[in-house]
Amino acid sequence: MDFMQEAIKEANYSLKIGEVPVGAVIVKNNKIISKAHNLKEKMKNVAYHAEMIAISDASKKMDNWRLNGCSMYVTLEPCPMCAGAIIQSRIDKIYIGTFNPTCGACGSVINLVQNKNMNSFINVEWTYNKQCSILLEEFFKLRRCNS
Repeated sequence: MDFMQEAIKEANYSLKIGEVPVGAVIVKNNKIISKAHNLKEKMKNVAYHAEMIAISDASKKMDNWRLNGCSMYVTLEPCPMCAGAIIQSRIDKIYIGTFNPTCGACGSVINLVQNKNMNSFINVEWTYNKQCSILLEEFFKLRRCNS
């Protein structure tokens, strides 16, 4: 199974409801345990990023806030809030579809997840998936046209 494609499907759900198109999937032992998309506008809550929702859901399903042995596939590089949650949840590895030039916290603007002063070191793999970039371009093009 292509887990990044599953994250892209989640991002498409966000796009359809007017949210920034970001999707996240959490995998353990080659099985999806959680997937989510942005719901910040719908829920009127700044914490409803795809990564935060996916982590919360995975923690409930695993009955543990520690997500050791899990990987996250996310279409857009996590922001500082989400990177902090990834560190706290002890996810082992993140696969990132495209960089976030405004507030990326996994290497493009800052790198919280691989900071030697932090409690953990998260492995990061950049997949540079063109579909992830296109979704964001479409969203912001529509937003400019509608404003």
